[in-house]
Amino acid sequence: MPLPQLNVYRHDRKTRALITLAGEIDLATAPLLQETLARCLRDGIRTVDVDLIPVTFCDCTGLNTFLEAAELTTAAGGALRLHYPSPALHRLLELTGSTFLLHSLPDPPTPTLPRPGAVSHQPVPVAVTNAGGMR
Repeated sequence: MPLPQLNVYRHDRKTRALITLAGEIDLATAPLLQETLARCLRDGIRTVDVDLIPVTFCDCTGLNTFLEAAELTTAAGGALRLHYPSPALHRLLELTGSTFLLHSLPDPPTPTLPRPGAVSHQPVPVAVTNAGGMR
């Protein structure tokens, strides 16, 4: 059985960092996450945004890592914010009373259809129907 894997990508902008996590957060990978978040504080980062879209699994070890990092970041005068958790992770946060870690980002803009007679260079979604006429 292969070992769980967690890839961590960090992008800094002054005192703010975006951490994108991809893979599984569990007992085996939580130390990497913990070190990444602690290093942000050591580097002077005070606002840490964590993108969770590519996270496929997070257990209570990962949750504890986030809670500990949030406490340390708050003590340093900053904030740790989790964005876009999976439904399972969102449920874990709800069940444990940890939704205060969640911060919503604005949804991506929805495409607008061109006015009648206007020329558009953007693709427009097309509905596809099957042979029975059902969508």
